[in-house]
Amino acid sequence: MHGSIGWALENGAVVRGKGRGATQLVYPDHLKYDLTQKQPYSALFERLKHFLLTPDTLLLTTGFSFRDAHICAVLDEALAMNANSAVLAFQYGTLKNEEPACRLAFDRPNLTVYASDGAVVGGVPGMWRPGDLPKHWSEIRSIFWGPKTPGEQAAFLLGDFAHFARFCALAQATDLTRSPDVTAEIAADASEQLPANVAAAQ
Repeated sequence: MHGSIGWALENGAVVRGKGRGATQLVYPDHLKYDLTQKQPYSALFERLKHFLLTPDTLLLTTGFSFRDAHICAVLDEALAMNANSAVLAFQYGTLKNEEPACRLAFDRPNLTVYASDGAVVGGVPGMWRPGDLPKHWSEIRSIFWGPKTPGEQAAFLLGDFAHFARFCALAQATDLTRSPDVTAEIAADASEQLPANVAAAQ
């Protein structure tokens, strides 16, 4: 729904992964909204709306700017109709830079925005103020709070897709630490799977 690069129509069916030559794209231009009213996009919008109208539904978003009015309209309508559904939006930037997501969260208290420097919870904005760590929590906090790059001020990290994916993986783990041997093995495996020129650049 939010990205159709590589989509093509073959015998009335949508085939994904057709590469740059695929023609069923929704380009970011003035025709974008009109194109999303056609199949297969209109069916995807209906599925999203139906999902959000289901009682006690939780939708997690990451990597979405909330600048696509046609998608936000579906979210807004569904959240207004179903107060028992919730959307948690993990945003990469600061609250100031995530204004479209915050604007929708001010109107819909069942949309919570988590930005790097603060959050909008229940329609109320606030800045992060981490308190003292409970015992044994330093490893836990490090997976969602810290500098994005060395030397930067600490921030909420789950708006970064890499940190979010790691957080989800660790939520299923029994041990939050990774031994140096495992880290080196993962790095070696990744280098072997890259083309030679990319591996050399690393």
